[in-house]
Amino acid sequence: TAVARARAASSGAAQWRPPRRLPPKQGLYDPALERDSCGVGMVAHLKGQASHEIVRDANTMLVRMAHRGGCGCEPSSGDGAGMLTGMPHAFLTEAVGADLGVALPAAGAFGAGNVFFPRDPAVVAECKAVVERHVSRLGLSLIGWRPVPVDNSALGPTSLESEPHTEMLLVGGPSGGAPLPEGALDRELYRLRLAASNEIHATGGDAAADFYVCSLNTSTLVYKGQLTPEQVWGYFVDLQSAQYTSHLALVHSRFSTNTFPSWARAQPFRALCHNGEINTLRGNKNMMRSREALLQSAYFGEAMSELGPICSDDLSDSGNFDAVAELLLRAGDRPLHEAVMMMVPEAWQGKPGSPARKAFYAYNANLMEPWDGPAMMSFTDGRYVGACLDRNGLRPSRYYVTTDDRVLLSSEVGVLDHLDEAVVKTKARLEPGRMFLIDFAQQRIVPDEELKETMAAARPYEAWMASQPLLLDEWVAEAAVPPAPHPARGTLNSTLSMHGFTKESSDLLVAAMARGKEALGSMGVDTPLAALSSQPRMPSHYFKQLFAQVTNPPIDPIREEIVMSLQTPVGPEANLLEATEAHARRLVLPHPVLSLQELEALKSAPHKGWAATTLDATYPKNEADASPTAMRDALLALSDAAEAAVLKGNAPLLLLSHRAASAERVPIPSLLAAGAVHQRLVRAKARAMTGLLVESGDAKEPHDFCTLLGFGADAVCPYGAYAAVAAFHGDADTTASKMMETYRKSAGKAILKVMSKIGICTVQSYRGAQIFEAVGLGPEVMELCFAGTPSRIAGADFAILQRDALSMHTHAWPAASDPEEVALPNPGDYHFRQNGEAHYNDPRGMAELQVAARTGGSAAYEEYVRTQVAASRAASIRGLLDFRSDVPPVPLDEVEAAKEIVKRFCTGAMSLGSISPETHESLAVAMNQLGGKSNTGEGGEDPRRFADSRRS
Repeated sequence: TAVARARAASSGAAQWRPPRRLPPKQGLYDPALERDSCGVGMVAHLKGQASHEIVRDANTMLVRMAHRGGCGCEPSSGDGAGMLTGMPHAFLTEAVGADLGVALPAAGAFGAGNVFFPRDPAVVAECKAVVERHVSRLGLSLIGWRPVPVDNSALGPTSLESEPHTEMLLVGGPSGGAPLPEGALDRELYRLRLAASNEIHATGGDAAADFYVCSLNTSTLVYKGQLTPEQVWGYFVDLQSAQYTSHLALVHSRFSTNTFPSWARAQPFRALCHNGEINTLRGNKNMMRSREALLQSAYFGEAMSELGPICSDDLSDSGNFDAVAELLLRAGDRPLHEAVMMMVPEAWQGKPGSPARKAFYAYNANLMEPWDGPAMMSFTDGRYVGACLDRNGLRPSRYYVTTDDRVLLSSEVGVLDHLDEAVVKTKARLEPGRMFLIDFAQQRIVPDEELKETMAAARPYEAWMASQPLLLDEWVAEAAVPPAPHPARGTLNSTLSMHGFTKESSDLLVAAMARGKEALGSMGVDTPLAALSSQPRMPSHYFKQLFAQVTNPPIDPIREEIVMSLQTPVGPEANLLEATEAHARRLVLPHPVLSLQELEALKSAPHKGWAATTLDATYPKNEADASPTAMRDALLALSDAAEAAVLKGNAPLLLLSHRAASAERVPIPSLLAAGAVHQRLVRAKARAMTGLLVESGDAKEPHDFCTLLGFGADAVCPYGAYAAVAAFHGDADTTASKMMETYRKSAGKAILKVMSKIGICTVQSYRGAQIFEAVGLGPEVMELCFAGTPSRIAGADFAILQRDALSMHTHAWPAASDPEEVALPNPGDYHFRQNGEAHYNDPRGMAELQVAARTGGSAAYEEYVRTQVAASRAASIRGLLDFRSDVPPVPLDEVEAAKEIVKRFCTGAMSLGSISPETHESLAVAMNQLGGKSNTGEGGEDPRRFADSRRS
C-alpha cells in the first residue's frame, strides 16, 4: 500500500541520490538552482511525410536562434543545443547494416537512442554490461551498439574537456515470441533506461558521472550536446546524410541561466524542450517525491519501484518537467498533450468556459499543482507534436502553415529566409494558455477549443467534481460551531508579546490590513538583518524572497487577476497515474487564510469521514530554561507525531496549533513548526497523504503568510492577529467581525502581490515552492525545517532562535508582574527609538550630513562617514567585510585601465517590458559610450533608436 511504501521510505534506509555532473555546492554556488532559458523551434509535415528537408530546415532554424543560447568563456563552447527527430528508419537500416552487419526489424518493432559514456573504454564496457543484463532480464533482444560518428574539430576547449563517448543503443522486442501490444515496447524501453541508469549511477565514480541516455523509444531520436547551435550539424555526421529523413523535428538552443552547461542538460529531452523557467520547481519536486509512495501503474505493477526517483536535483527545471511528463505518458493512461495540460494549465478559474472544461481543470488541479513560471513547451511522442504557452504567455511563439503542408513554429520570426510569403497559408501566434497540436494520424492541426473540449469529455469530470469534493462552506454549515473565543483581554498583551507582536506591528501593519490594505512603506530597510539584530526576531525575518532568474515583467495581480488564484485543494491525494473518481475527493479551500469559524469547524467537527488531527506546537518553559536544545527536541517530537498520525492512515488534515501557549508553555515559531513537519513528511514520502493547517499566534503580516505557505503550510488561521484586530481596531462586535474579514482580504491581496513579483499565479503552486533564501540561518535549522533553501553564509542555530523565543516569552509573562500591566514592546523597527533597534540612517548621522551639506565643512562630513561605517557594521553583511592584509599587493602598472575593463561590460538580453523604455535606452546609451555591448532582448527595439546612441 501507499502507506507501507511511505513507511519504508521513512525507515532510515539509504536513499539513492542521482550523481552530480556539476561542481559540488560551494560558496555562493548551488547546483540545485540550475535553470534554463532558451530558443525553441519545431518543423513538421502535416501529413506525416518524412523528408531530409525537414531536418535541414530544423538546423537552419536552430542556427538562426544562436543568439538565444549561450556560450562559455570561449565562443566555440556552447551552453547546449540539439535536435529531436522522428525515427529515421531507412537511414538506420542502411547504417546499422553497414556498421553492425545486422538487419533492423520493421519500424516500430525496435527502439533506438543515443547514449553518453565516459571516455574510459573499461568503464564503457562496464556500463554496457549493466544495460545488456537489464535487456535480458526484461525479455527484450539486443540488436547492438552502433558508434555514433562525430566530428569534434570545431569544439572549444570546455566542450572538448567534457565530451562523452557516444554510441547508439538498438533494442528489439522479445525474440521469437508474440509481438508486444501497442505501446508496450516503449514502456519496456522506458523501464530499461531507468533501471539501468539507476544501477549505474548508484555505483558512483566515472560511470555515474557521465552515463546518460539521451532517449530510448521506438518513434523519436535525440542528438544533442554541450554545443553551440552552429555546431550541431557538423558534430553529428548522421544528420548530414540525405537518407536521414523525418516527419518532424524539434530544436533547442540553451542559455544556462547563471549555471553551468553540461552535455546531459542540453535539450531537447526525451519528450519535450522548454523555453522559460519553472519558478515553483522546489515545491514541484518535493510533491513528486511524496507522490512516489502513491504511484501504481496498471502496466508496471510492482516494477514501479525501478522507475524512481522521478525528479532529481541532478536535473534542471526543464529536465524535471520532462521526467514527470514522460512518467505520465509511459506509466499512466494519458496522452502526452493531456499530461502537459495538467502540468501547465490555462487560467481556468477566472476565464469563461464550458462547465465540462472547468471541471476537467478543477479535477486535474486535485492531482497536481501547476509547474508555474514563464514557459513555452514544445513536445512530441511521435504520434503528436505540439506546443503550449503558460497562462501569462510570457514567452514568444509564432507559427506558419504553408500550402504544401509544412508547419513551422519557433520562438521568433525570420528563422527561415527561403520561406516565400506566397506559400504561407496561415500565420499566427500561440496565445496564453493555449495549445497547438498536430495529430499525424488525423493529418491536421487540432484547434485548442476542440482539443480541450475533447479532453474534458473523455471522462465524467463534471459528475465527479459535482459529487466528490469537500467544500469548506458546507463543512462550516454542517458543523454549526461558533468561532473560538479570543484570548482574554486582560492577558492579550502577554499573548501577543509572546508571539512576537510589537506596538508597531500592531498599530502600523495589522491596523492597515484591518482597514483594507497592507501598510505602505518606502523602499529599503535600514534596520539590521535578523542575524545581526540586538532585538529578538521571528524566524520569518531571516528570509528574503528570491527573484526570477530571467527577466520577465512582473504580473499585475490587480489588472491581470484573471490569471491569479488563491484557491487550493488540500488533503490526501490518490494515484497520479490513474484518472479515477478518487482524485476528486479533496477539500477545496477558496482562501489560504482561514477565518476563526472555518478553523473551528475543521478542528472540532468531522465532515464526510474527514477529521483534523490537532498537534500541539508548544513546549514547556521549564525545559527551555534548562536546555538550549529544548526547541529542537520539541520540533523533532512534533515531526514524529505528525509522521505517525499520517502513516496510520487516519489523518487527512494535520493542524499545528499554538493555542496551548501560556505562561508555562513556549510556542514553537509557526514557520519552524510547519517547515519541520512538511520536510519530515516529504522525506517519508507522506506529504501527499495529508493537508497541513496552522493555527498561528505569530502570523501577522504578509511576509509571515508567504513564508508559511512557501515552506509547506496549506492554510493559516492567524488567531493572534484576529485578536489584535478585534481588541484594538474594532469598537463593537459587528465592527470587529467586519474588520477581521477585511484583514483576511488584505492578506489575500498581499499574498497575490508577493507571488506576482516572481511570476507565480496560483497559491497551489506557491505552496511549498520555497521561493526564498535565508540570510543568517545555520545548517542545522535549514536541514531540519527548510531543506533545499539556500543559506549561503550560515548563522543562527536553534539555541539562538530559542533564546529569542524565550526573550519574547519573558517579556510577555514577567515573573513578578500582573499580566494586565504588560505592554507590547516597542523596539523601534520603523520609527527610531533611543536604546531600541539600530538604524543605518540614525538621527546623529543625518544631522552630521545636513551640517556638511549646509556648511561644506569636511569635519562634519568625516563624522557622518564615521557614523555610517559604524552603523553599517551593525546592520549589514557589507559592513562586516574588510580588506585582507595577508596577500601581497598588486602593482598598479599591472592593473588594466578602467576604460579597457568597461569595454567587456554586457547588459544581457533584458527585454523591453521587463524593464521600462527609459531604462532599456539608458543601458544602450551607457554601453555605447563605454564601448561595451547591449542586447535588445526578445522583443527588439524601436527602429527610431537605430540612428543614434540609443541603439543596442
